[in-house]
Amino acid sequence: MSDHLTLVDDDGITRREFTLDAVLAILAGCVITVTEGCGSSTPTTPTTPVTDIAGNVANNHATPHQVTVTAAMITAGNQVTLNIQGQSTHNHQITLTAANMTSLKNRTAVSTDSTTDSGHSHTVTFTPA
Repeated sequence: MSDHLTLVDDDGITRREFTLDAVLAILAGCVITVTEGCGSSTPTTPTTPVTDIAGNVANNHATPHQVTVTAAMITAGNQVTLNIQGQSTHNHQITLTAANMTSLKNRTAVSTDSTTDSGHSHTVTFTPA
């Protein structure tokens, strides 16, 4: 008589075959998903860094008003009030809202009206490159 017994059930399958069939049945119900480990597989276009934007002052004078919104201001995204005096003998101010800063960051032009001084005001337009 042999020291090793092979157990066979009534259907003629061994314990080893039963275990293998059970494992394969379990795995057949599994879905194995393989994903990329480091982000999206869709290539992204690099974003252009934000730069300073000089304002175009409408109805300007011979000694012109000038204003520039800096890249740091645009990146910060907060509301700012800027003087536009430039070389002029009088000053005006403009206010750029947080929404304006978002538009500039997204490369969309923004126009705003200045305060009134010396009986007039100016429209200032910032056009990102």
